[in-house]
Parts: sequence; C-alpha cells; structure tokens
Amino acid sequence: MKKIEDYVRSIKDFPEEGIIFRDVTTVLQDAEGLQLAIDLMQDKVKDLDFDIVIGPESRGFIFGMPIAYNMKKAFVPVRKKGKLPCETVSMEYELEYGTATIEIHKDAIKPGQKVVIIDDLIATGGTIEAIIKLVEGLGGEVVGICFLMELAGLKGREKLEGYNVSSVIKYDGK
Repeated sequence: MKKIEDYVRSIKDFPEEGIIFRDVTTVLQDAEGLQLAIDLMQDKVKDLDFDIVIGPESRGFIFGMPIAYNMKKAFVPVRKKGKLPCETVSMEYELEYGTATIEIHKDAIKPGQKVVIIDDLIATGGTIEAIIKLVEGLGGEVVGICFLMELAGLKGREKLEGYNVSSVIKYDGK
C-alpha cells in the first residue's frame, strides 16, 4: 500500500521559481489516496471532544465534510465574502499579496460549542487564524485543527500557538 505522501504531486518552480507546489488534486482523484487522506486526518481528531467540524472554502469542504459525517458531527462552512445567504460575521486577514475576507453564518456556532477545523494545507496560517477569531467571537471553543499538509518553512503553526494543531504530512520547505 502506498503512503499518503506518494499520492501528492510536487511541482517544482510553481507558481514561481524556488517554490515546490504540493498538489492535492492527485490525492483526490485516486480512490485509495482520498480514503487514506480522510482516514489519516480523522485519526488525528478521533479522541477530541467536539460538536462541529469547520471547513474553509473550498478544500476544507472536501476533507471536513466526510470527517463530520463519519463522526456524526455537524459541518459548518466558512466562505469567501458574499457567498453565504444569511446574516454573517466576517474577518479580514492578510495574504502574501493583499487581504481577503471570510465569513461564517452568525448562528452557525452557539456559545460553548467545541469546534475542530479541517483543511488541506497550512502555509502562513492566516486563514485559520481568522477562522479561530470568528469561532471565538461567536462563543465557540477551538479544540483541534487538522491539516493534510503542512509547509513548515512558512511558519504558519506559529500563528496558531496555544491550539492543538496536527498535520498528516509535514514538508520542511515552503
């Protein structure tokens, strides 16, 4: 059986020279790779006490939804600004070249609910840091954060200090 790392395609010098792009689509398009990825991520959170899985748009939906389903938990999407139909709370955060805004429905998290955040990749940590602020602003508690891949060279984990962060695959570089 292949290791999960074997399903990830690495593309050198994309989007710019010196960068190795870690392509998750090759995990998704292989039935065994997809199942292995979800199983390994689910294993990282299986012993946590939580009520809700949050997945940021869009790959957090892909990995978070089956984990929520398998563990009989609710799933809450976090979306880009303007995509959710009801009353939302939003958070702006820094990108490498500018800013972005994410939103969550105002009624998605009740005070005291425990949340696990699931996403495909941690790079600089800005998106997840913004999600944590949204969850905590609604009275929720983030009890775990799990990624399929971590680009350790970008030090995103430092922004999430004090939280239970795990990753299935850890790449030393950027």
